[in-house]
Order: sequence, then C-alpha cells, then structure tokens
Amino acid sequence: MPRLDVCVLAMFFSCQAALGQTVQDESGGIGRALEMPAHRALIDRIAGDGVGLAPFETDGCSGGLSEVWRLVSAQLPDFAAAHDDAPPWEACCVTHDRAYHGSAGAQDAATSFDARLQADADLRSCVMQTGESRKARLAEHYDVDVATVEQAYEIIAESMYLAVRFGGGPCSGLPWRWGYGWPHCSILQLGGAE
Repeated sequence: MPRLDVCVLAMFFSCQAALGQTVQDESGGIGRALEMPAHRALIDRIAGDGVGLAPFETDGCSGGLSEVWRLVSAQLPDFAAAHDDAPPWEACCVTHDRAYHGSAGAQDAATSFDARLQADADLRSCVMQTGESRKARLAEHYDVDVATVEQAYEIIAESMYLAVRFGGGPCSGLPWRWGYGWPHCSILQLGGAE
C-alpha cells in the first residue's frame, strides 16, 4: 500500500506538469511576451486604484493540493504516518503565496514579471530542499533507494513550478493569480504603464 501513495502523488503532479509544459518561461521567451500585457494591466490597476492591498490570505498549496492531501491523509493511515496531514512543503506554498499576494511589491511590469518568475523558481527550490531533508526517512519507509525519493521530489517540484507558471499569471481572475491581494484587473483595460 505505501507504494500506491507515491504512485497516486506522481500521477497527480504529472498531469499538472503536462498542462504547464505548453508555456516557455525564460525571461526573454514567449512566456514573457505573452504575459507582459497582464503585468502592465496589473501595474495600471495598482497605480490607478485608490483601493489598497487586501489582508494576506492563503489556502496553503493552491489548486486543491492541500485539501486533497488532507483528504488522502484522513483515508490512508500509512500515508498520514509518512507525510502528516498537510503537504510537507506547505510552508513553501505559503511563502510563495506571500509573494503572489502583493506582486512582491513590483512597481513596473518588467519587475513584476521577473519577481513572479523568481517566486516560482523559489517555490521549486524550496520543495526540492524539503525532499532533501526527508529523503532518507522516506526511502526507509517505502523500502526504496534514496535516488527514487529524489526523483519523486524532482517530479513534484517541477510539476508545481509548471503549474504555477501555467495558472498563476496576473489578471486571470483566478484566486491564486499573481497580485491576488489587489483588486481584479483586466488586460482589456490596459493603459500605458510600463
């Protein structure tokens, strides 16, 4: 049964990764060109709106990950024993949410894009560091070699990265969007901020 837990998680993250692979996010790539109008709209909204930043809120790991994790933990005692009732990298998600909430304090569209890219890279790195700290214990628990656990965490970290790159852009209307602490913005109302 313990190996089933790992398989279910790997499938979940692999599906998310497949969705995110359509977006290139190098700082000079197509992702930047596609995303910059939304960053300009966000900066326009922040600058032109008398409404301030809403109080910080987080759902842990977005996209239902924390909720599903709690549900699985409640149903599978071995999973809960190995992983607790929340994702072990949930603190990484909360730190990521803090950056997303206020668009990391960016004052212009280019800085906003770069800050989002950095926040997403930091999330991926934090998840990998979490795996590094847990790999020996998980390898023993699941009776696999450490390399298998490392590979699982690489898949998880990359899948989360691709998911936030794919679904976290500004002005999307989604509750986990970049700048979600600011009022909704729209690229259709774009002014000239840069």
